[in-house]
Amino acid sequence: MLLFIALFIAAGTYAQPSYEEIDLIQGMFGMEKKAMVADFVKIEESQKAAFWKLYDEYEAARKDLAKKRIDLFVDYSENYLKMTNESADTWTKEAVNLGKKTDGLLLTYYNKIKKLTNPIVALQFYQFEQYILTNIRLRILSELPFPQTK
Repeated sequence: MLLFIALFIAAGTYAQPSYEEIDLIQGMFGMEKKAMVADFVKIEESQKAAFWKLYDEYEAARKDLAKKRIDLFVDYSENYLKMTNESADTWTKEAVNLGKKTDGLLLTYYNKIKKLTNPIVALQFYQFEQYILTNIRLRILSELPFPQTK
């Protein structure tokens, strides 16, 4: 799963992906991910419908942020050789901002899930999501070339 995403991101270095391609990849990844969440997060039967409704809301918002992150990394891969001090600063600030938004989204849904279920279920959700996000970030960053000093 992570290899598939890394290959997609690496391909972005050579061609601008279309949103249809991104949607397809996110859809395939989302199905696999949802099955893994179902195995990892232990939800009482009476809370499952409400949990999955919240999870689907979270995923929709996360996917929107992921598309912005993909756009940002594609822009980076197309411009890292001609990056100026100003564009490097702008890119970094945008990457940090997207990271904060993703972390904020995760915390928001941790709190919603905690209220709906209990702190242990919410922690399972949070831990699983952090694991996936950290691995994806690591994989993407390992594929990005360093900008050149002029």
